[in-house]
Amino acid sequence: MDRLKKHKEIVRLIIEEIGRITPSDEQSETQVIIDEERGHYLLFSIGWGHNRREYVPFVHLDVKPDAKVYIQHDGTDLKIADRLVEEGIEKQYIVLAFQSPNRRKLIPDFALS
Repeated sequence: MDRLKKHKEIVRLIIEEIGRITPSDEQSETQVIIDEERGHYLLFSIGWGHNRREYVPFVHLDVKPDAKVYIQHDGTDLKIADRLVEEGIEKQYIVLAFQSPNRRKLIPDFALS
């Protein structure tokens, strides 16, 4: 399996797993949104809570054509970057996109681009 396909498969499995452990209830719904063709993977919580609209992306990962996995947002306590490494994605292919490019240079364990 080529690297791009492998990374997309790993990201899809992780997103689906987090979606399963984040159940919907009467107030809000957890939505798993996957666009494998373009490499976009999201988890959203939508609904109503305390008389306020809830529309919250809590995980957003992108797999770019160069097979790098961009962590756009990790609103969990699961440390998704570590989970990606555990599942076989090499650290140099993980980009902490939620950090500014200047800050990423200070984090040697993950990709800087």
